Amino acid sequence: MNEILLKNIDLGALKLKNRIIMSPITRARATDQRIPNDLMAKYYAQRSSAGLIISEATSISPMGVGYANTPGIWNDKHVEGWKKVTQAVHEKEGKIVLQLWHVGRISDPLFLEGKLPVAPSAIKPEGHVSLVRPIKEYVTPRALDTEEVVSIVSDYKSAARRAKEAGFDGIEIHAANGYLIDQFLQSSTNKRTDAYGGSLENRARFLLEIVDAVSEVWDPQRIGVHLAPACDSHDMGNDNPKETFGHIAKELGNRNIAFIFTREGQRDGYLSTYLKEQFGGPVIANQDLDIETAKNLIQEGKADAVSWGKYFISTPDLVERVKLGKPFNDYNPETFYADSEEGYTDYPFLDK
Repeated sequence: MNEILLKNIDLGALKLKNRIIMSPITRARATDQRIPNDLMAKYYAQRSSAGLIISEATSISPMGVGYANTPGIWNDKHVEGWKKVTQAVHEKEGKIVLQLWHVGRISDPLFLEGKLPVAPSAIKPEGHVSLVRPIKEYVTPRALDTEEVVSIVSDYKSAARRAKEAGFDGIEIHAANGYLIDQFLQSSTNKRTDAYGGSLENRARFLLEIVDAVSEVWDPQRIGVHLAPACDSHDMGNDNPKETFGHIAKELGNRNIAFIFTREGQRDGYLSTYLKEQFGGPVIANQDLDIETAKNLIQEGKADAVSWGKYFISTPDLVERVKLGKPFNDYNPETFYADSEEGYTDYPFLDK
């Protein structure tokens, strides 16, 4: 019944046993110096039946963080912590890539040793700093100098190298959801007048330089890019999303990367099908999918694989349930960002 979701597929050099992807989901369990731990290894290993696990967003540098207890990949302790995770997943014959992340302006001096968050332009985002109490508005970020932008590209390359040392099967660049790369891409948040702002080509430069830099560490066929063409997170906005993301998809296709992942619900103006045409390679669809919609997207050639986030939180054996036509567990949002096993590694498997 659901065979199409269970067929193997190659995303570049990543040979997957099925088309069901665990999407990156922040869980805030790296409670000691942002070092991945044994509990995280258990969590990911439980979900290793996914065709591919994309790790939770992982900060490339201390200035790239914006939430409590999210993991890092900028020092040797982080590498050693992540080794526990990759080994646990590989022992269960799973595959896992590391999502590289810099939040840009979606942070607060609270997380940055009193420093202002950085961004392409000094434009304050609407909304409040996530999970901080009492409620606190975002601050106005500091615009990066051109030399600093170049330095952050180097930070991505260093993080990619550490991901390889940690035993990952590849990397995914987080260029979505209103974080730093997305802030460069979007016309509403990028008002720069140097080589990284103004024209569409200039706004895309930061992302493409990052892809080129990490491609010196990883085979491009083990690199993915995460995009959000709906422009619906963290006060994003774009004059022409189809033109912007179509250009990016085409340039990524020219670089022969493994896949693009599009976080975009089924809506009027759905762009992922167009992006797949421009990219010319595999696309992972995401956001609020049910089984029928997921199957149809693959059957109609609109996507090559599909992904779930919240249901992978609650359903460690999600692939088995797809195979058997069984319902997923309900999830509890109140424990998404807890600091214990509750709501993390204690969700039930099917009775064997």
